[in-house]
Amino acid sequence: MQFGIFTIGDVTVDPTTGRAPTEHERIKAMVAIALKAEEVGLDVFATGEHHNPPFVPSSPTTMLGHIAARTERLLLSTSTTLITTNDPVKIAEDYAMLQHLADGRVDLMMGRGNTGPVYPWFGQDIRNGIPLAIENYDLLHRLWREDVVDWQGRFRTPLQAFTSAPRPLDGVPPFVWHGSIRSPEIAEQAAYYGDGFFANHIFWPKEHTQRMVGLYRQRFAHYGHGSADQAIVGLGGQVFMRKNSQDAVREFRPYFDNAPVYGHGPSLEEFTAQTPLTVGSPQQVIDRTLGFRDYVGDYQRQLFLLDHAGLPLKTVLEQLDLLGEEVVPVLRPRVRPAASGARAAGAHPRLAPGRPGRGRRPGRRGPHGTSPGRRPADEQPEARRRLRRSQSAVLDPPARRPARRGHPRRAGPPRRRGRRPDVDLRDHAHDVVNNLLTGFPSASLRTAVDAVTGADGIIAVTPIFSASYNGLFKSFFDVLDPGSLVDRPVLIAATGGTARHSHTRSVRCSATFGRW
Repeated sequence: MQFGIFTIGDVTVDPTTGRAPTEHERIKAMVAIALKAEEVGLDVFATGEHHNPPFVPSSPTTMLGHIAARTERLLLSTSTTLITTNDPVKIAEDYAMLQHLADGRVDLMMGRGNTGPVYPWFGQDIRNGIPLAIENYDLLHRLWREDVVDWQGRFRTPLQAFTSAPRPLDGVPPFVWHGSIRSPEIAEQAAYYGDGFFANHIFWPKEHTQRMVGLYRQRFAHYGHGSADQAIVGLGGQVFMRKNSQDAVREFRPYFDNAPVYGHGPSLEEFTAQTPLTVGSPQQVIDRTLGFRDYVGDYQRQLFLLDHAGLPLKTVLEQLDLLGEEVVPVLRPRVRPAASGARAAGAHPRLAPGRPGRGRRPGRRGPHGTSPGRRPADEQPEARRRLRRSQSAVLDPPARRPARRGHPRRAGPPRRRGRRPDVDLRDHAHDVVNNLLTGFPSASLRTAVDAVTGADGIIAVTPIFSASYNGLFKSFFDVLDPGSLVDRPVLIAATGGTARHSHTRSVRCSATFGRW
């Protein structure tokens, strides 16, 4: 289990003094909080991203790069990276650069943002929040895994033969979490890619978090990344502590009552009873946190919010002392997952053994796409790494394909064998995910579905990876109506780790069975 803190970087009036910090003071306070987090033995510091008052962290990579230079062990992350309004090309480049500067101590959390006016400032519409999150992350995922990308979508200009620079450190992309408060589509997206899912877990009752995490676990297993209990889950939470619980309640009450989000609403007692907010002694925080596993199962990351609602820096640093000295040391030995259950969240292989957060290399299928005990991807033979990379290759024209590997006489473009498949699933990857999330196919996907379901016979071909079929291959058949292929002859084929392996993932249909 990783323990840490996250900040949203709000500039809020301290209700006990009537004074708000300046932006300069707030930014410096965030850095001081990160340094204190490492000092007291926490694992993670995550900053938000906002582009509107009263928030200051508009450039997370700038802040995290500065913190990286002043820390040695702390894992640097985001509590929101706006995948909707940021250009995915810029995200790919900025976080790869940060990854190099921090020697791999970087991951990030995708989020949509919930401030409507921000979207048009960046040329977008909040009504497209979910489609933007799906399309932009699809591109980001490819930019980190493919050296040359050809791409065309709905929300940005096309890319032709584009290479994101710098490349991820040692070829290992930063691990990605998908954060959400209430959107099941984001849980589905995290499961589809085998990424981590982070439930905000602040404003809603435990039953809501239980449903969201349960959906993610179910879909994680559905997409073949591992069993449901191996899914990669993180939780948020907020606490305020004093040695005596009555002192904690008395001191925190004015901050709660005047907080920008939930102030002037339910009472402190009502809110703590209905949400995970814990105001009390360190032991009460320990007991409440241990109870989270009762409704989400074993999970891998717990981040606490400590520095909001106008709390002064001195008080926040005192909270960190209590968290690092009295709470986390008690929690660590009591939240170790069972050996057969959930494993640690992915982190860069450069992190030293035994360091909190060290995990398997996050490959295309996510850190749990391999079975327990299997070697991490960076330790696997080169042939297997080539196989993994080719999973995301694009079917290029013959003149642009690399020479085949093997004997020099076989150099040059591969020979075309037969006609192009009727349905190449790589052309429909984005639409398949959209259909799974919304239930509605695009026009092009509907044409592909009709071609398959209307054929007299089908030849379906998939690459084999980790002893299983390709995830996109499975997802395509998931969008077909139940019974649409009943009594239809289907020939299923699979490929191994050859140079032609990247050119499969297709479905061939025939108007008459005999024309095969």
